[in-house]
Amino acid sequence: MSARVRIDQQSPDVYSAMNRVVKVVREQATAAGLDRALIELVNMRASQINGCENCLDAHWRAGTAAGLTPQKLALLPAWRDSQLYDDRERAALAIAEAVTSPAAGPHLDDEQYAAVRTGLTDDETSMLIWAAITINSYNRISILSRHPVPVRDAEGRAVAGGRT
Repeated sequence: MSARVRIDQQSPDVYSAMNRVVKVVREQATAAGLDRALIELVNMRASQINGCENCLDAHWRAGTAAGLTPQKLALLPAWRDSQLYDDRERAALAIAEAVTSPAAGPHLDDEQYAAVRTGLTDDETSMLIWAAITINSYNRISILSRHPVPVRDAEGRAVAGGRT
């Protein structure tokens, strides 16, 4: 069996274009009033659904750096049942799930979409959707390329001799 093609390395110009798109989305999300912690919740939830260990590893660290608590990250799969998440976070997570699993649901019908939009501007809604689209793209790149994830210690540092 041949080794996996690391498509980010095999097609660096395409990957670089993806990175530029993410940079624009982050800039526009900030300009729209979305904080990094909210975007990281979207990144984490989509990566959980997709089972992307590399993106989960990257975004739990980015999420904690952005101010997300370990509890909020740990309870993320049960966000619908938790009182821990505010209305904006719930809206962002509903968008993340709708973009990540459009065939399996949950779909956002017109009524649900209107409910999600409560408290979000058009710019915020657009940027949350774009954030979900871009993390899903990175999930696919990483999963299909089998990007390695290092073993980390309790402080999040890569451990020598761990999987690389």
